[in-house]
Amino acid sequence: MAKSHFIAAAIGGVLVGGAFAILGVAGNQRTETIVEEAPVAAPASAASSAGLTPNAIYQHAAPAVVFVRARLVERSKTPFGLSQGQSNTATGSGFLVDHEGDILTNYHLVDGADRSSGVTVEFEDGVLRSAGVAAVDPANDLAVLRVDTRGLPPVRPLMLGDSSSVRVGDSTLAIGDPFGADRTLTSGIVSALQHQITAADGQTINNVIQTDQPLNPGNSGGPLMDAGGQVVGVDSQVATAGPTQTLTFAIPIDTADTILSRVDHRALHVAYIGLAAPHAGDTSPQSDDSDPGAVVGPVAARGPAALAGLRAGDVIQRVDDLGVGSIPDVLALVSTRSPGQNLTLQVRRGRSRRTLTVVLGSRTVPSPSG
Repeated sequence: MAKSHFIAAAIGGVLVGGAFAILGVAGNQRTETIVEEAPVAAPASAASSAGLTPNAIYQHAAPAVVFVRARLVERSKTPFGLSQGQSNTATGSGFLVDHEGDILTNYHLVDGADRSSGVTVEFEDGVLRSAGVAAVDPANDLAVLRVDTRGLPPVRPLMLGDSSSVRVGDSTLAIGDPFGADRTLTSGIVSALQHQITAADGQTINNVIQTDQPLNPGNSGGPLMDAGGQVVGVDSQVATAGPTQTLTFAIPIDTADTILSRVDHRALHVAYIGLAAPHAGDTSPQSDDSDPGAVVGPVAARGPAALAGLRAGDVIQRVDDLGVGSIPDVLALVSTRSPGQNLTLQVRRGRSRRTLTVVLGSRTVPSPSG
């Protein structure tokens, strides 16, 4: 086994107005990562046999690569658990994978965004579309966005390859939007396989593809392609091993098979808690300013909140350790979560305080693809 010391960093989730920083895998500490290299193989010959050049691949693939913007409801976390700063917009890349309007990207780009209305994608020529989050896989740092492709110029989805066939030494190409630059192409080779990186939820992503590709903030979520123009990975993180050496990591495209198979093309499924938002002009009781929180109004019978024991008149003071001041604050946080996920509520009821665990339910909203 070969060993290397480096500090890893996300190459996406760049916040508008923020500076790119090198972040540690575990806090700010340097860590030792073991890299298991596969046997060296000759570069893929698909491009030469098909007569493809990097420019030909770029011309074919670039229209399917989009610029992703996510408005964060809360202060989100980087893939390594560190605060991203004061801005509330994350940016990165994604790519169209089918004719239904499904776009594959990184989960850490949309973590903290409203799943039904908090994400936009930009196609060529500045064409913007609102995107819903159709599925997420935090453990593998993957997400699927859904857009309405009606009215768009014809865009061919990228062809997904077989990441299990990738070998060390194979040529690679990547397209993304680093620093907001429109669809930049970079090239490199596979430098190692069977790597491990850490996902946003702290779990380990296995069999990651390591390349020497020069990538930058904003490339996250973009496609890593082989010499034949097929997608073999999703660009996710960069690392520095010194003042001049940079390594990049892509999640194997085979890992995305599970999340892509879960996508429901009929509707988007979003989290539901069973609390009603106050209407305009509502004179609902206010929380004590000395002990603030969100005063609970009507609670849906047999809804997730009711089943957890929440009652009208309770005051929700914290949701997953985040302070809230109104029911809209609570609902905004719920909009960033997934059906079936647990929420921990710190609640004041009269003079007593208690902790309730709500298992979020599911409701459907119209799919952007119609």
